[in-house]
Amino acid sequence: MSSPSPSAAETPAERYPFHDSALPLDKRVDDLLSRLSPAERLSMLHQYAPAVPRLGIGAFRTGAEALHGVSWLGVATAFPQAVGLGASWDEELVREVAEATSTELRAFHHHRPAAIAPDRGPNSLQAWAPVLNLLRDPRWGRNEEGYSEDPVHTARLGEAFCRGLAGDDPTYLRAAPVLKHFLAYNNEDDRCTTSSGLRPRVLHEYDLAAFKPAIASGAATGVMAAYNLVNGRPCHVSPLLETELRRWAAPTGRQLFVVSDAEAPSNLVDPEHYFDDHAESHAAALKAGIDSFTDHGEDSETVIGRLREALERGLIDQADIDLAVRRQFELRFRMGEFDPELDPYAHIGTEVVDSAPHRALARRAAAASTVLLKNTGLLPLTDPTKKIAVIGPHGDALFEDWYSGTLPYAVTVADGLRARLAPAGGELTVHEGIDRILLRAASTGEPLNGTAFDLGDWGLGVLTLRAADNGRFLSVKEDGSLVADQAVVKSWDVHETFRLVDATGAAAGGTGSATEDGTDRGAVLLQSVLTGRYAAADADGTLRVTAEDAAGAERFTRELLRDGRAEAVAAAAAADLAVVVLGNHPLIHGRETEDRRGLALPPAQEDLLKEVAAVRPDTALIVMSSYPYAVDWADEHLPAVLWTSHGGQETGHALADVLFGDADPAGRLPQTWYRGDDELPHPLDYDIIQAGWTYQYHRAAPRYPFGHGLSYGAFQYGELEVDSATVGQDGSIRGALTVSNTGSRPGTEVVQLYVRPLEARYQAPRRKLADFRKITLAPGQSRRLVFDLPAAAHLAHWDVATGAFTVDPGRYQLLAAASAEDVRATVQVTVEGPAPAPRTVLGRRTAAADFDAHRGIALVDATRETGNAVTPAGSDAGSEAGSEAELLFSTVELTGAREVSAEVALEGALEGAAAGAELEFTVDGQVLATLTVPPTGGRYAWTTVTATLSDPPRGVHDLRVTLRGPLRLAAFTVA
Repeated sequence: MSSPSPSAAETPAERYPFHDSALPLDKRVDDLLSRLSPAERLSMLHQYAPAVPRLGIGAFRTGAEALHGVSWLGVATAFPQAVGLGASWDEELVREVAEATSTELRAFHHHRPAAIAPDRGPNSLQAWAPVLNLLRDPRWGRNEEGYSEDPVHTARLGEAFCRGLAGDDPTYLRAAPVLKHFLAYNNEDDRCTTSSGLRPRVLHEYDLAAFKPAIASGAATGVMAAYNLVNGRPCHVSPLLETELRRWAAPTGRQLFVVSDAEAPSNLVDPEHYFDDHAESHAAALKAGIDSFTDHGEDSETVIGRLREALERGLIDQADIDLAVRRQFELRFRMGEFDPELDPYAHIGTEVVDSAPHRALARRAAAASTVLLKNTGLLPLTDPTKKIAVIGPHGDALFEDWYSGTLPYAVTVADGLRARLAPAGGELTVHEGIDRILLRAASTGEPLNGTAFDLGDWGLGVLTLRAADNGRFLSVKEDGSLVADQAVVKSWDVHETFRLVDATGAAAGGTGSATEDGTDRGAVLLQSVLTGRYAAADADGTLRVTAEDAAGAERFTRELLRDGRAEAVAAAAAADLAVVVLGNHPLIHGRETEDRRGLALPPAQEDLLKEVAAVRPDTALIVMSSYPYAVDWADEHLPAVLWTSHGGQETGHALADVLFGDADPAGRLPQTWYRGDDELPHPLDYDIIQAGWTYQYHRAAPRYPFGHGLSYGAFQYGELEVDSATVGQDGSIRGALTVSNTGSRPGTEVVQLYVRPLEARYQAPRRKLADFRKITLAPGQSRRLVFDLPAAAHLAHWDVATGAFTVDPGRYQLLAAASAEDVRATVQVTVEGPAPAPRTVLGRRTAAADFDAHRGIALVDATRETGNAVTPAGSDAGSEAGSEAELLFSTVELTGAREVSAEVALEGALEGAAAGAELEFTVDGQVLATLTVPPTGGRYAWTTVTATLSDPPRGVHDLRVTLRGPLRLAAFTVA
């Protein structure tokens, strides 16, 4: 048994009502709050809340990272990345992983001192996980942190993870799950200043849909706001925190504790310039619903000082502070802080960390998330006496990502296969396929650091240099010195990446061309990717990365000591089978703060693969990566292709299990894998409907579709049946089908049920996931699956005309499928009910953002506090008077229309351009009205302009509104 929680300060002699566990929770919180002074309450708003010894209240901190295992606190069980867990499509498995993670988090909380600020309270039990941001764009640098591109899939796995973290006790939490990052956060480049434009349909059908189930069910206890802006307003002051999140949570009877992301409150002033000073910005965040400020690290006083100033200026009042503190203490009570003798999780000891059951779970999770993308009979392997060549930079290495814990051990692919082959007498050879070189300084003739380096080529000219004498990576220190001392590449600022640049300043790549004696032609310069500076010799000859340009840089000659590719190809030629393991390094090209530039494999990796396959046709490719790649060549030329995320400590055992058929490749893709020549939308175009994002709206055929994955079993789908061919708009559909394993091996299948309307009056998705089931069947076994689909949950769309979810009458199709593009059975149902009426605009305010379609717009904030407006894209800065945009409002009833009024704003008077700011209303090419928009004095200075309609039409028409110039339109009213 452990001692009571170290978060408790010395217990006061007097016991107060808040110590009484028999009292209702709200009464305990009331009593505790009443005993805190106003200054003490204010101090609780920082991430590091201080102890109050006189009341026996310990210090408290928000936040521990627990995305796929406990992170940043030391050695802990490492599970597959979140995107890998997403590939499992297995809610029970995800729940088990979260349970193991929170159990280890408990051990760190009770028994291990905090690595950061040990005097500021124990390691937190508030888990900043899971990430429910949707993987709209596979180039997102943090792709590894999310589950999938689909909201139903993401919501279900996210809720399962929350339940695993929280535990099953009705009173106490094992850990408190916090959903990240609210909202519409899917780009890293300039993430603190970019705005995600969310039209109402995308907001409600897509982004909010991923977050709602975990909150509405009570599974989540908190949310973290995102760095970005949505429709021009920073997420940390979004009204959606209250109007959506807390509205969903209200029926659960629990408060939702909302935390800021690191330094985001300060970002509201700089770099976002949304507020003039920090007291104003912090006040706005608090009033919007932020309860805890993660800002300025351990420096609480800066943040509390800003909030104190806001209080003194009347920007906030004591009630705003008390509400946030109340939410914090409700959570702290639920985590057992004040009832250590009753907390069912207080007994958890350190023996759970990297325990045997957790190791077994890590192995099972890694196998369950492995996706077999292609197989023409090469797999599963059946003869462990064969000779296998494991080739590639990932063949004998595992990599940690930024949110990984420290691996207790690492079972690589080579390790896993070696363990499988050795008992049977099989043979394994391992070759990374990378070159070993000397970089000899021209000034001294000495090799860099006195050793050779193995050259990791990660594409785009970015290299790592691993010292041959100690196996550690070359790193640039603060003084510019070069030391090979890093066992892994894992730091916020990566100091271990370089470029070799020829003396003219061009990238020289890996080895270049070599002379007969192995020396590369031409001198090269060594440039740090992090600083942009070059290695140069000091007066004493010491090399430091200090030169600002090539002119002052040291020249090096390269001597090729080992041709890695040639050795790998020779090994493949001598083997019976080649397993090539390629992919990304999670800290290079696509990570937090950096998006990817494309989908291609690093050219050096692709060239290695092609040369190996040329001499050994029996080649299986394993892509080990945090995100999808365009693997067109591999799919067209290789007999087997697999994908796994960075799968944690048991990766090698799990992949060996899959390759030899001891485990079925049970994973299915959580994202679309696009083709290399498929032009993707702009990364900042968040309108998945019009841009064509994800399997729902993308028209070009993918390389591998969402939900794709092969099994060693073979599955036959029976007829998809429904209990009734008709359903009411508020009714439910029961569908059923039988799935059989007709193969000779056991297999796992993910049966996916999609829906689509056949007569949509709106731009509907091609298909949309409604439900899924993961089943394992023995050869010859069948299972009857039943799906219950409430129409309101699965057939509805967000109706912009009414501002609510609506189920239109008409014909719908249900599709049972093995992937979004592999449909096995369909059935049609008809929804009965009244037809939707035309859009009513007469006498009512129509929000400009409630359009049906658009061209050339940007969505912006109507005020700092609430509301959306529309402006021509690129013109919000007030500099492009000639810009134009168009809004379409479909099926509008215009009978009786005589006049139109528009709520507009126009910042400043543009030189010679004010007269060009105008609105034009048209129907069927006929101009009904043109409204000139005068300068109003500011982006939030709204005025109303009115015009009489010219020859107004009768009946129902499509109404078009054209915006010219940098005006903002919030709404219009037809009278």
